[in-house]
Amino acid sequence: MTMKVGIVGASGYVGGEVLRLLIGHPNVEISMVTSRQHVGEYLSRVQPSLKGFTEMTFSELDYDKMSDKCDIVFTAVPHGTATEIVKSLYDRGMKIIDLSADYRLHNESEYVKWYGWEHPHPELLSKSVFGIPEIHREQIKGAQLVSCPGCMAVTSILALYPLIKNNLIDKEHIIVDSKIGSSGAGSTTISGTHHAMRSGVIRPYKPTKHRHTGEIIQELSEVAGEKVKISMSPHAVDIVRGILCTNHTFLINEVSELDMWKIYRQQYQNERFIRLIRDKKGFYKYPDPKFVVGSNFCDIGFELDEDNKRLVALSASDNLMKGAAGSAIQNMNIMLGFDEMDGLRYTPLTPV
Repeated sequence: MTMKVGIVGASGYVGGEVLRLLIGHPNVEISMVTSRQHVGEYLSRVQPSLKGFTEMTFSELDYDKMSDKCDIVFTAVPHGTATEIVKSLYDRGMKIIDLSADYRLHNESEYVKWYGWEHPHPELLSKSVFGIPEIHREQIKGAQLVSCPGCMAVTSILALYPLIKNNLIDKEHIIVDSKIGSSGAGSTTISGTHHAMRSGVIRPYKPTKHRHTGEIIQELSEVAGEKVKISMSPHAVDIVRGILCTNHTFLINEVSELDMWKIYRQQYQNERFIRLIRDKKGFYKYPDPKFVVGSNFCDIGFELDEDNKRLVALSASDNLMKGAAGSAIQNMNIMLGFDEMDGLRYTPLTPV
C-alpha cells in the first residue's frame, strides 16, 4: 500500500535529505512539499541533486489541503517555528514527524533552560515520542507525533545508553566531546560558516550548556531512574557531514573487554543501523564519521583505560542521516508498518 507524504520546509539541508530518501522509498508518494521562500519553484532548482527525479514544485502551506492529500507529514523547519505548525497538523489528526527541537523535551521548564523561551503548547510534550527507534520502538509504533532527536544527542545517547542501563558508570561524571561537520550549522550562511572561516578549523562552540545536552540528560535519566549529569562540549571541524562523539565515562566496578562486547552486543545485536566497530588491524579501528557518510548507521566502539577506571565510548554518525533525515524515515517506517530499512538501504559513501 502506497502512503502519501508531505514535507513542510524542504529547502534546507535536512529537508533536502528527507526528499532524497523519500524519492527512493518503495512505499510512499510525495504529495505536497512546502516552502515559504520558494513557492512555485521546482524542487530541483533549490535542491539540485533532485534534477531528473521529480518535476514537483514548492507550494504554500495550506493545512486543509495537506490533511486531504497526505497520510503523514515531516516538519523540517527551524527551531522555534515548528510549534504552531505541528499543533495545527496534530489538531487535524495527522501523523507528524518533527525534525526541529520544538517537541523533543518532555518538561516545559526545560525549554526555558535550554532554549530561552516558554513552550506555547506544553500539553503536547507528553504526547510526543522521542524518535530513537533503538530505544523507543514500541512507543513510536502507535505515536501520532514523533520528535526526531538532535544529531549530537542521538549519536552520544546510543553509545551511552547500554552503559547506563547496565549500571556500569558514574552517573554524575559523563563527558561528551563532539566533533561535527559544517552541514550541522544548516544552509543559512553566517560569517563563521563561510568557507574562508570554516576551512581548516577545529573550533569549539558552546563548550558548556549546549542545547542538545538537555536531550541526553532526559533520555539517560529516564533509563537510569535518577538524574544523570552530562557535560557536553561540541567542536566544529573541517568536514561537511559527520559527527564523532568521544564519550568519557568512569566505571563503578571493573569490567573486561569481553564484558563490554557482551553488553553492547546484547543491546544492539538485532539493530540493523548499529554497527560495533573495534578492530585490532587496519586503520579503521574505531568509529570514524568518514565511513558512515550517506548512511543511516551509527557506529559504536569503546576502549578501556584501566589505570583511571575510565571507559571511552566512541560513536559516529552522519548528522544529516542518523542525526536527522535517516532517523525520520526509520521512524516513519515504524509508524506505518513498513520494513525499517525501506528507503534506507544505502551503504556509506567512500571515499568522501
